Amino acid sequence: MLELTEQMIRDGIIKKADLAKLIRRRPPLKVTLANMINENVIDLEKVEDYIADKVRNGQFPFIRLEELEKEGINLEPIVKKVAKKLHIRYVDLDEVEVDVQLFTRIPYAQLQRYRVVPVEETDLNVLVVFEDPLDMGAQDAIQRLFPRKPIQVATSVPKKIMEVLQRMEMSESLKEYVDDIRKDLREGGTEKDEGESPAVLKLIDLIFKNSVIKRASDIHIEATEKNCVVRDRIDGMLVQSFIFDKDIFSPLASRIKLMANLDIAEKRKPQDGRITAMVAGREFDFRLSTLPTLLGESIVLRILDKSKVLVRLEDAGMSEFCYKRFTTGIQAPYGIVLVTGPTGSGKTTTLYGALNAIRDTKDKIITVEDPVEYQMGGIQQVQVNAHAGLSFSDALRSILRQDPDKIMIGEIRDNETLRIAIQAALTGHLVLSTLHTNDAISAVTRIIDMGIESYLVSGALVAIQAQRLVRKICQFCKTPQVLSSHLMEEISPYLKTDSPTFYHGAGCKECNNTGYLGREMISEVLTVSDTLSRMVAADATKEQLTEQAMKEGFITMFEDGIEKALMGRTTVEEIFRVARL
Repeated sequence: MLELTEQMIRDGIIKKADLAKLIRRRPPLKVTLANMINENVIDLEKVEDYIADKVRNGQFPFIRLEELEKEGINLEPIVKKVAKKLHIRYVDLDEVEVDVQLFTRIPYAQLQRYRVVPVEETDLNVLVVFEDPLDMGAQDAIQRLFPRKPIQVATSVPKKIMEVLQRMEMSESLKEYVDDIRKDLREGGTEKDEGESPAVLKLIDLIFKNSVIKRASDIHIEATEKNCVVRDRIDGMLVQSFIFDKDIFSPLASRIKLMANLDIAEKRKPQDGRITAMVAGREFDFRLSTLPTLLGESIVLRILDKSKVLVRLEDAGMSEFCYKRFTTGIQAPYGIVLVTGPTGSGKTTTLYGALNAIRDTKDKIITVEDPVEYQMGGIQQVQVNAHAGLSFSDALRSILRQDPDKIMIGEIRDNETLRIAIQAALTGHLVLSTLHTNDAISAVTRIIDMGIESYLVSGALVAIQAQRLVRKICQFCKTPQVLSSHLMEEISPYLKTDSPTFYHGAGCKECNNTGYLGREMISEVLTVSDTLSRMVAADATKEQLTEQAMKEGFITMFEDGIEKALMGRTTVEEIFRVARL
């Protein structure tokens, strides 16, 4: 970006004397836009306005905007300003549904060449998103393909345009399967046989293989108004993988239900099942759930890798402070240790890690789970079966007659289960379980709200860990990041240095252009001291408990997250997404 920097000096936007400050620093800083903004050489908004003007006047080609992204500059505000100056529409491609049939009317080679995405056709025009809305040659070429209607020119962030084109390229390569499915449907014709097409099985194998390769935890197959969409949950976020015409959804859904031994004719009620399949040489379990919706069924498959090794607590990403506090809690001879957080925050994985850390041949350890996700040696695991009348509370009563030392309850869902767990903790057992609360201290008030007397809670609680999973920055494309003044103001109370450096992922093939690769935990651990125990018994408020915990060195999840962002493990935006209340 040397050329842009020189241009900014010539235009008087920055001064050479200010740049010299970067070089004189010890250690010296590289002359980049990110460093200039972080060191207050230039204002971020001023840079955005300047670049938008240059792009509008054709002095800074659109194709070079991606170079700014590698320097940690967010392109969205710049592209929005360019669109406003050109009096055209800005389209967020994450928020709109692309019409597949419209897409197929333009040869894919031309879409790639001009970097355009046709979005929708109305009675008046065809909305087409161009990476470079100033490219008249591209506009003329696309307009010739729609002789009866004018095109409406729009623009978007280059990265989002490329993501849509890549998804469509994959769907383009599946045309052979799709055509075979349609052919089989025409020849078969009845709903009963619609899942029997061999091409459907090939398509399902491809969907499974793609999800496993991308490290997905869930596969979502949904019918939308215009299309059939397949999305993968990767590192906690849904990413669109395939998009087909809507007529493919019915045979695809029927075949998946057949594989899970479900009733393919039943589309009005939710159904649950399980599929075991070999994918890429490994055995996987797919837990299937179907749900009737207005546009068809929603199908979700949770991917369970049978060969997956249990995560050790020390490898889960806990900070050293939280790790020491939590391991002290689970080594207590009796009492209850809770792990709290929303669905999908890794609570069960933490419990398995805790069991792995404390299991011993001298102790009898029994678990009650729904379902048993991973089998562990040396531990008795009980699966809840509501249809057979074996609930969490029923299983717990029987477990207490089995002379256990340590008990793990997959989830505390009701007052009865909670009361038995508290009684077990008070009678000399170590109980590990999960609860749904937003933070550690809220767990105390939630237990009391569920009808347990405060004096019982104070005697039973040992430690509470609240946790979330944050996406890790991809180490292959990690670059310094420029934070807005608003964000810096919000996190300033948690910063220990005047000139912190934050990072983000620019996007590369390793992370599928997301900038993130993998996830790790941020957490807060409340150790219930004698003082806190007395306060719980005396019905202290959440504010009073928080104040005392802070005096005892309690570190909140948000603080833990900001510390991880300062270490370059994740981004500040990711911490705000998952941990800001």
